Amino acid sequence: MTIRELLEEASWELVDACERPRFEAELLLAYYLKQERLYLFTHDTKQVVAVAGYRSLVARRKAHEPYEYIVGEASFYDITLAVEAGVLIPRPETEILIDLVATIIRREKIEQIVEIGVGSGAISIVLARHFPQLQIIATDICDTPLRVAKENVRRLGVAEQITLRKSNLMDEVSEAVSLVVSNPPYIAEDFLLKPNVVDYEPKEALFGGRVGDELLKQIILDSHAKGVRYLACEMGYDQKAPIEAFVKELGVQSIHFYHDLSGFDRGFVIDFFASRSIANESIL
Repeated sequence: MTIRELLEEASWELVDACERPRFEAELLLAYYLKQERLYLFTHDTKQVVAVAGYRSLVARRKAHEPYEYIVGEASFYDITLAVEAGVLIPRPETEILIDLVATIIRREKIEQIVEIGVGSGAISIVLARHFPQLQIIATDICDTPLRVAKENVRRLGVAEQITLRKSNLMDEVSEAVSLVVSNPPYIAEDFLLKPNVVDYEPKEALFGGRVGDELLKQIILDSHAKGVRYLACEMGYDQKAPIEAFVKELGVQSIHFYHDLSGFDRGFVIDFFASRSIANESIL
């Protein structure tokens, strides 16, 4: 079959599996042929002899397996990260969290932080590459993300800046730090997710408890108890009100909520030491 014919076949196979079936068919074929995507357009009449391997990749995607797991990598910020089953695929929205944290690190000249839930290492690696003076303790409760993060940290040249540590939240962190960042599980356990997410991505990185905000609240409590000044977290789009009420009960007076790329509430930054109004956004 020619490249053009193979792509037409695969596009039909993927119609119900993804929003852009032709585009993903092209990505998978470029990966299979070890070529750039442009090659497919300039050589669309070229014969592909061994098609079984490509069809098996398409079948995996048709079954809703994420593209990133099939090819073993994910693009994020300005880097490419190795990912595999058991490791959360980094989302573009997390880049917003990184930019907010970077603003605080730069302004306050912070040199040591903690990341809770390292996953693939996305947050810690990007921050380490942008701030050569920064030391990061990155925790995770699961072995697979710690192993994958270790490889990504090594490959991207930031092993001297990032210490990976198996820990439930910050239980194994005794060092004093002024900033904690996390993209923790925050989805309610009965929330219906798409098959490509719920059937493949690690549930430990998705579901935050019966309501969904239980781990978020524990991270807030732990950070407050450890004397951390700044806490930056992602959260669910419907969790602003309960988080705002929770921190108010703690006596926290400075919390800033931010939106994702679609305009939904997506996270918050707390300044535990500030005495400003809860609506004041000047902490950023």
